Amino acid sequence: QVQLVESGGGLVQPGGSLRLSCAASGSIFSIDAAGWDRQAPGKQRELVAAITSGGSTNYGNSVKGRFTISRDNAKNTVYLQMNSLLPEDTAVYRCNADLRQSRLSGRGVYWGQGTQVTVSS
Repeated sequence: QVQLVESGGGLVQPGGSLRLSCAASGSIFSIDAAGWDRQAPGKQRELVAAITSGGSTNYGNSVKGRFTISRDNAKNTVYLQMNSLLPEDTAVYRCNADLRQSRLSGRGVYWGQGTQVTVSS
């Protein structure tokens, strides 16, 4: 069974930084695209960042220039470096990965359990 586990969330003051990690484990042949979404209570889920297997990136407008997504293919891990954090960044952050579990299988999207990020003074 494939599992994605996030870590690194917590409470931080405005202007501070956090680094989130998303480690995938289980039967994994390859990971294509991966990324991070977030959702605040009562609000719609939104894209934070995405990265392809080749390293191309895409960011939501509200985080562009402040957040950086990266990946370590050898470790099956995706990272999200968050700088200059704002109170409006407060949300549950979930990672996702589009992956193959074997050489002959099709792709499927898997999600982490989510980690809380709270930006408050």
